[in-house]
Amino acid sequence: MIEHKIYNMVMIHNEDQVLLLDRQHDDFRGFIPPGGKVDFPESLTASAMREVKEETGLDVWNLEYKGVQHYVNDEQNVRYLIFYYITDSFSGTLLSDSREGNPSWFQKSEAMELPMQDVVRTVFPLFFQEGTFAHAESEASDYTEEILHT
Repeated sequence: MIEHKIYNMVMIHNEDQVLLLDRQHDDFRGFIPPGGKVDFPESLTASAMREVKEETGLDVWNLEYKGVQHYVNDEQNVRYLIFYYITDSFSGTLLSDSREGNPSWFQKSEAMELPMQDVVRTVFPLFFQEGTFAHAESEASDYTEEILHT
């Protein structure tokens, strides 16, 4: 049986700063944009907005779709889809402590120096490029990583 898991990440930026979570639990540690699992039957954007609120305390709107990542775990028969968004439209008070990791603002130019998962490091600059992207990878040795720009 093949399982599909759908997630989202939202890059929130304010002029030359980006909001990242310092995630220090489970096996996905490092600085990441807020986001999470899409619950059935919620829409992709409603899920993204909910996840940002839960993890940062901020309300976001005007989400711009930036891209999708496709990842296949062949051994477990799981396909992961991660939908990426960007916005500079937000309001609210930033949480001082979040179960997913403490949210903090960082200079965009310095963010790539922070410890990040490889996949986050790969897609980070793509948020700020013109157009959308698709990023695909797999654990299978005959499947190569590709980034497509549209």
